Amino acid sequence: MPRWDDAPLVGRADELARLLARVDRASAGRTSAVLLAGDAGVGKTRLLDELAARAAERGIRVLTGHCVDLGDVGLPYLPFVDLLRPVVADPDLAPAAARSPVLGSLLAGRPGAAVPVPPASEGRDLTRPLPNRATPQPGDDGRLQLFESIAALISQVASTRPLLIVLEDLHWADRSSRDLLRYLLARLVDDPVTVVASYRSDDLHRRHPLRPLLAELVRLPVVERLELAPLADDEVGTLVRGLAASSGGVADSTVDDVVARAEGNAFYAEELLAAGLQGEALPMGLTDVLLSRVEQRSRAAQQVVRIAAVAGRRVRHDLVAAVGGLAPAELDEALAEVVHWHLLVVSDDGRYRFRHALLQEAVLADLLPGERVRLHASIAAYLAATPGAGTAAERAHHARESNDLPGAFDASLEAAVAACRMGAPAEQLQHLETALALWSAVTDAAARAGRDQEALLLETAGAARTVGEVHRAVALLRSALDLLGPDADPATLARVHYTLAQAMVRVEDVAGAHRESAAAMALVPADPPSEVRTWAAATHARMSYSLGLMDDGDAAAEEALAAADRLGLDSAWSDTAVSQLRARVGSDPAFVASRMEEALLRARRSGDVDVEMRVLFNLASIAFENGRIEETLSWTRRATRRAADLGIEWSFYPAELRHLQVTALYTAGEWDASLAEADLLARVPEMAAHVRAAGLLVQVGRGSSAARERLHWARSLVPRLREHVLLGLVTAGSEIDLAAWDGDAQTAAAVATSASRRLQQQWPDDHLGVLRLVGTALAPVADAAAAARLVRDVAAADRWVATGEELVAMAHSAVDVYARLVGEMGAEAAAWRARVAAEEARLHGEADPELWRAAVDAFDYGHVYEVARSRWRLAEALLAADDRAGASEQARAAHETAVRLGATPLRAAVEALARRGRLDVARAGIRPAESDAVLTPREAEVLRLLAQGRTNRQIGAELYISEKTASVHVSNIIAKFGASGRTEAVAIAAQRGLLP
Repeated sequence: MPRWDDAPLVGRADELARLLARVDRASAGRTSAVLLAGDAGVGKTRLLDELAARAAERGIRVLTGHCVDLGDVGLPYLPFVDLLRPVVADPDLAPAAARSPVLGSLLAGRPGAAVPVPPASEGRDLTRPLPNRATPQPGDDGRLQLFESIAALISQVASTRPLLIVLEDLHWADRSSRDLLRYLLARLVDDPVTVVASYRSDDLHRRHPLRPLLAELVRLPVVERLELAPLADDEVGTLVRGLAASSGGVADSTVDDVVARAEGNAFYAEELLAAGLQGEALPMGLTDVLLSRVEQRSRAAQQVVRIAAVAGRRVRHDLVAAVGGLAPAELDEALAEVVHWHLLVVSDDGRYRFRHALLQEAVLADLLPGERVRLHASIAAYLAATPGAGTAAERAHHARESNDLPGAFDASLEAAVAACRMGAPAEQLQHLETALALWSAVTDAAARAGRDQEALLLETAGAARTVGEVHRAVALLRSALDLLGPDADPATLARVHYTLAQAMVRVEDVAGAHRESAAAMALVPADPPSEVRTWAAATHARMSYSLGLMDDGDAAAEEALAAADRLGLDSAWSDTAVSQLRARVGSDPAFVASRMEEALLRARRSGDVDVEMRVLFNLASIAFENGRIEETLSWTRRATRRAADLGIEWSFYPAELRHLQVTALYTAGEWDASLAEADLLARVPEMAAHVRAAGLLVQVGRGSSAARERLHWARSLVPRLREHVLLGLVTAGSEIDLAAWDGDAQTAAAVATSASRRLQQQWPDDHLGVLRLVGTALAPVADAAAAARLVRDVAAADRWVATGEELVAMAHSAVDVYARLVGEMGAEAAAWRARVAAEEARLHGEADPELWRAAVDAFDYGHVYEVARSRWRLAEALLAADDRAGASEQARAAHETAVRLGATPLRAAVEALARRGRLDVARAGIRPAESDAVLTPREAEVLRLLAQGRTNRQIGAELYISEKTASVHVSNIIAKFGASGRTEAVAIAAQRGLLP
């Protein structure tokens, strides 16, 4: 029988061209991805085969992975294991995969000896900051090491030659594979890799799990969606005639009949043609066509096809032989028959699979219930009796479908362990929930499981916490409490209560969490000390602190610390010590340092990496908050090296430590090192996007043209990651600073207002970040008010003053809230508070040197750039007070720093001030402003509107010129006056009497 995939590709020229363009883009070094959608049988696989062949001709390496339908759970990472097998088999590439023990076990298709996704420990959620004080942790469920290892392997494979990755039938992908695909498409940016993933659009019902992933992926800049429409009638006709040519052709009436019935579906057309060539009347439906082809085969061949349909994936010869009960010769003849008639095809690994999933689905649907159950039972028995023949997940599926509930129960528990070891926590959770659902139907479930139902509920809740389904964990823990009842063992009840408290705080029910931790404390006595009481006290301390119940928190913390010390629970001691110290702001610095170093020692001794990283993060944070920048860097460098050694660079605390290191280097004036650290990995997981975004601090400070591109990238993430506070903060701060240097007061004020309100909502008790946003935005607002005063535009000046006062009010509110709820602010916040005070005075037209001197002194804790920026404004204030010598001294110091940092906008501003004030800063190239600068008539008109605060668009509209032309005129005016921006150009023009 002729096959479409043996014939030249018909139609699809436009779609193929678009796909090849994506391949060419990747060959040029830019990752790209296409989501190929289409109905079943429309020709997705044929198009992808053609793409792979064309790509191979161009020297592209092609790796293909297939998703397989195996019930609700699926096999973790199956398509990636599938596509990476050739890498393992390649002697040149295999060493790269072998270097990672996690990858080695995954690519072998079996669980590893280590467990890369640890179960949720007693204090797993205690090590994490409370929701209102931390960035969220999407993807931080223990899989980052595995995901990063796969991303690194793909990058390495692509470094030798461009790579095309094809993923087929994404609608069947397991959750872990979907999560990995999401990670890779966000992670791979500058690698010569093209990813093309196909899925059935007609299978995506409203609640299909692929739907939210597709909606997320299409927002990524590297991803596009391509819909494969049905073939046109003339293309179907061409296809049919081409297929029939090798059989002597076909009558036009048959072609017309096939075209009319196929409705553009290539697979349907092929099957209709096959029926027509055998002299049959063409059936009406596709299912009838497919089943008629099966029914024409021998009984043995039909039996082989049925076994393959029930097996659900590529089928080994041994399984067909064992389940079918055919004699060897009869089996060989049956297999040869089904392969000859293209019902099954032989894969590269020697297994049999259906040529198209629609044929498998038709055969499966046609089986009688009893026959299907018997085949599932036979396959489950074969898998159980034959080690290595399949996975526990497959065995669980077949046992469940054959109504062998005890067998399904056993296999589900085994599959949960295997999923955990393969780094697939989502599938682990699903298998555990399946076991829970079967518990009541299995009479000896406790004996089979080796634990009671309450223990299984706790284990399942732990898996739910690990995978981030915290609401589900809360529900499971409540079920455990109901099952136990009030008369259960108090220690067991207490453990469930404090575990529930840790889960509830993750869904921001802090009051409820406090009630649960209090219930745990009431159930177990403090004396004698016990592990359960210690964790209950540690949990209660954290919940009390979160509600501001400081005395209760201290009492519980002291109890937990004493008990942990007696029992040798170093992890609990370290974590509780950090919680207590961070809750008690203003403690004696020597005590804090001593206690934190002991916490670090104990954390290392316990082997609890989460707690160790939390301690290191807080050591670095305390140093930074107190203005000890070099100490901060010593801790961040130590911590990031440790995280790299452990392979957890992008888990929560290591990512926060890297962000702090980027910020500290920027603060210390080590700008090259700061930018290099931010860009150490250009591709980072989204949870660590703020690390790369922090590179904006240097780029904006230097006036780099790359700043706008990075700002656009960061801004595109903020709507999707709205709860990622630090990403929003650094993005907004950079946008405000960029607008300030552009003299765009309106944008600066609007962004500062919006970001400050959002921060206040996200961190209601600690939003001192508002001080930096406001302090930066006030600069262009005060400039705009000053420019309005110069031209005697009282209304405009009043508007800008009102805008500035709104910003100042938000800053004052943030300070008041922090003082009331937390305590004394650190060095950085105090410096920005001084900046706000100085800018507030400038907003009202008061050039107060003492306020600016206070800002200089406040930033002198180690913030090199902000000291220089404050010196510039201090020089401006001193010049207004006619202290030329003092102004020259401050301008000279600011200029030297700006030159050393490469801070072009600040340097230009200082030089403009020096020219305007004829200050001696002892730098070549700084000349007094030319008094005879001449403006063209058009530039004079533009200047008049510029002085009124018009934007380029408004100027263009009033003068009937384009916005671009207006921008050119503005740039010419600024250049002629030697000004740093629009506002300074207006001020210079006013001083020279050039304004009407």
